[in-house]
Amino acid sequence: MRLPKINIPKKYIKAGAWILGVFLVLIAILGSIAYSKREALLKQMIAKAIKKADTDYGLAITIETAGFKGLSTVQMKNISVVPKDRDTLSTVADLTIGVKLFPLLFGDVKLAEVALNTGKVSIVLKDSLTNLDFILKRKKKDKKDNKAKIDLSEIAHDILNQVLNKIPDDMEMKNLVFTLNDNDTAKLSFLTTTATIDGGDLKSTILVNNNEATWHIDGKLKPGKKQMDVLFFADGKKVELPYLENKLHAKLSFDTVRTEMRSAEYSGDNFKISGSWSVKNLLINHAKIASNDIIVKNAKIDADMLIGPNFVALDSTSTVFLKDAAIHPYLKYTLSPNKIYEVKLHADEQDAQAVLNAFPEGLFESLDGLQVKGKIKYDLNFYLDSSTPDSLKFNSTLTPYNFKIVKWGKLNLQKINETFVYTPYEYGKPMRDITIGPSNPNYTPLSEISSNFKNALLTSEDPSFYTHKGFVEESIRKSFVINFKEKKFVRGGSTISMQLVKNVFLSRQKTLARKAEEILIVWLIENNRLISKQRMLEVYFNIIEMGKNIYGIGEASRQYFGKSPSQLSIGEGIFLANIVPRPKIAMFKFRGDGGLKDYMLPYFRYMGRIMAKRGLTPADTSGYGFYNVRLREGLRRYLLPDSAKVDTAAFDTDTDAPVKMQDESKNIFDRLFGRSKKEKDTTSKQLTVQDTVKKTRKELRRERREKRRLEKEAN
Repeated sequence: MRLPKINIPKKYIKAGAWILGVFLVLIAILGSIAYSKREALLKQMIAKAIKKADTDYGLAITIETAGFKGLSTVQMKNISVVPKDRDTLSTVADLTIGVKLFPLLFGDVKLAEVALNTGKVSIVLKDSLTNLDFILKRKKKDKKDNKAKIDLSEIAHDILNQVLNKIPDDMEMKNLVFTLNDNDTAKLSFLTTTATIDGGDLKSTILVNNNEATWHIDGKLKPGKKQMDVLFFADGKKVELPYLENKLHAKLSFDTVRTEMRSAEYSGDNFKISGSWSVKNLLINHAKIASNDIIVKNAKIDADMLIGPNFVALDSTSTVFLKDAAIHPYLKYTLSPNKIYEVKLHADEQDAQAVLNAFPEGLFESLDGLQVKGKIKYDLNFYLDSSTPDSLKFNSTLTPYNFKIVKWGKLNLQKINETFVYTPYEYGKPMRDITIGPSNPNYTPLSEISSNFKNALLTSEDPSFYTHKGFVEESIRKSFVINFKEKKFVRGGSTISMQLVKNVFLSRQKTLARKAEEILIVWLIENNRLISKQRMLEVYFNIIEMGKNIYGIGEASRQYFGKSPSQLSIGEGIFLANIVPRPKIAMFKFRGDGGLKDYMLPYFRYMGRIMAKRGLTPADTSGYGFYNVRLREGLRRYLLPDSAKVDTAAFDTDTDAPVKMQDESKNIFDRLFGRSKKEKDTTSKQLTVQDTVKKTRKELRRERREKRRLEKEAN
């Protein structure tokens, strides 16, 4: 296709040439003026920057010499940065910086080259003060002054551009030292002997703590295209962070970490950053996570991050890979007008053994060697609007397809179907071995346990035990709501199935790994019907802690009432269910004559009405057996006088207290009202514990002696 010929009059061509010529002459004149004045302009700019640093940040910056080296390159020598009343932050012997001229015409400062020779950055922590406090000072000022509406997408775009613009085309760095001194208890030093960028290729060598290790950060940088691919690794060993172990008692190491950014651009009103992050042979060890090393052999996330005007999100197009298993996460945090938290996880139908093999080593020790077949699919949905927490949404579903256990691993999940030995622990020490079977005279089959106790305990602890599959989503949802409102953990969502697994199959360490293992074992048992509901409840009733060194309903019914479990009345059943969350204070609920203290009556009436509505006991206006509960005579002589004041909150509150069959705040009143900070043993917020008063040290010592005497004689 031929374009039509356009005839332009010669006079217009001549006029255009004159205008262009005049424009070029003006640029040349201004350029020559600027060139002749550039040293003076540089000094003015440096003086202005030093003054601003002092005014806004309290930083004393000194530069011994500064001058141009070439057309657009500035060389500075003997630079120091000292925060006011703090240790020196940084010194540099020789720094050369070159900028790109063309972007500078449009107001963009992009670095063309950087050369640094011999520098030091020192971070010093002394008590609660650091020589980085000036950053916090500036942030507070900005927060106070900035009343305009914040657009997070614009902020993310601007910050990323500023970072990328500071990556030069060419860089040569030698002998840059970074040190950290944390109150003289933990020290770190990183000496970058060389770091270069040549044509986008990044190469570096970093010596850690005087040659303890040699690290490298190598990769490919394309800041103009908003792309990078960087690998972090060590010579001949793992990358280790000893500072974490010294400071936080945590171990963290890995072979390599790779970070890739593929693109960063606007997608509608949102700023989208796409990339990936991967790690090989990651090792984590912390007492709160697990009692042993957790090893992630190979993990990767292909991530699409969205930053909107008022939110930050990890898009559902992202994928997390663990070996041969994959899951799609969606995380979103909305800041305004209300804070909203959203979490979604979706795993497509995939091979169950591949998923099991994908779990990090050391996470599920008791399931080591377990072999399964079939497929599974998983979905989780969590949504919380902080302005209306009661409307929280939660559901979690692990769906099996032709799933079957082929071979047991380290742990046989069906062991409790036969006679076995249970060992309760207190403060990490085994108490005694208890045979759960006919050879134990206190062992009680489910059929020989009074329905008064069974119904009372199920009503208070797990009303839907016979219908759920190990978990009650509504109970978990309500726990989230209550804990969010209270801003602390005051309620758990454990079922009897979870409590049984926790105590029979797992170690006593309270770690995140053990909780995850508990959830998986419960799912395996309940969804594969490895143990019947009747047997689970029977074992539960026979190992449950119900007093000082009292385990199981057989021991408890004989200890408190001199009866067999089959003879328990409605009042005795409600009382025994009541003591399950805090079994060690059971004796303090009795008066000196063996009857129950009056503050227990509302609990009996409330529990009794619920049971009556469900047809589990006849309606009773007198207190559902409250007045007929009498401690056996042989124990009454060990009761404290009614006038004695006992702080019941002092019991079962130690940080390393023995693991009980119930989570705290699990009886029916705790479900409705939660617990106070002092764990008051009340039946409602309006009731006051009569046992808890302020006492002198002498009274406390006397009560402790009396308690020890009572426990010794009772046993």
